[in-house]
Amino acid sequence: MNELSAFRRLRAGAPLPDADRLAAPRARLTAALRKETRRGRAALPARRMILAGAATAGTLAVTAGIVATLPQDSPYASAHKGPRVLSAGASADALELAAATVEKHDGTEPGPKQWLYDKSTVFVQGKPQTSEEWTRWDGTGHANLPGIPPAGDVSDFDPDKLQVWYGPNQEEKWKKKGYDDRSQRQFYRFLATLPSDPDRMMQRIRQERAIGSIKGETRAQRDWREIDVLYRSVLIPPNVQAGLFRALAKIPGARVTTGVKDPLGRTAIGVSVTYAERTPSGWQGKQEIFFDPRSYAYLGETRDDGDIVSARAAWGVVNKPGARP
Repeated sequence: MNELSAFRRLRAGAPLPDADRLAAPRARLTAALRKETRRGRAALPARRMILAGAATAGTLAVTAGIVATLPQDSPYASAHKGPRVLSAGASADALELAAATVEKHDGTEPGPKQWLYDKSTVFVQGKPQTSEEWTRWDGTGHANLPGIPPAGDVSDFDPDKLQVWYGPNQEEKWKKKGYDDRSQRQFYRFLATLPSDPDRMMQRIRQERAIGSIKGETRAQRDWREIDVLYRSVLIPPNVQAGLFRALAKIPGARVTTGVKDPLGRTAIGVSVTYAERTPSGWQGKQEIFFDPRSYAYLGETRDDGDIVSARAAWGVVNKPGARP
């Protein structure tokens, strides 16, 4: 199954990014790449920014999902192949291109009786473990594969049998309890109320205390944690997707790497920060989030501390538990 088939189906008919909206950041990014290429060639081999990886074909520089056609004699076409860490300025322009694209996606929410499908893979000591989840949009149902063993006698338990749970509508009760207890529908509608401006958006998110405060944590560290958690949501309104990319661009030290592979080996772009010292939340080393280089769909993440590696293999909206996009 194409892991992005569901994504493309959801956004079918959505308008393409406006050319005028994308022209300015594309031009800045192309110019920055040319400038960095000239500087990099002059410095080689003393200062090399090219990492080992798959080659980039022809004279096309695929940067954050936008294919920028460069002149045939451009040094970028032949000198830069494989993964490449962009400068702060080029990273900001790449993230702006991503934001300008995703805010054009279709923001239609599922019906109350539809289900969100999420197939995820986590790597435990290097070994992949894959699971599938179905969550009803109004919060009244949940399903798992493999199933979760019950307490007590498990002699008749079959992990390969779809495990489905139904319950009453608890949305009003969950709303009073707080952020973490909202249904998918309530959470999506809350996100849809957020302003697209990244500063105002992150301020509102912090006010909601979605993930809790940690003493001693800087705002930039807190924002990275918030964004990391939000991207794990199966559906995010287009305005929030755009705001998150722009918020990433404002985090000191955040960099875009093109031409990388996600945890499942798919071509991706990465957005990362690196913490030399352990943060108050316990994070240390490189933290990287992966996105599809054309659709900007979330693909997964890696964290140096604890060797945390996870990936979203497939996702979409279906009409019943057990169905797949």
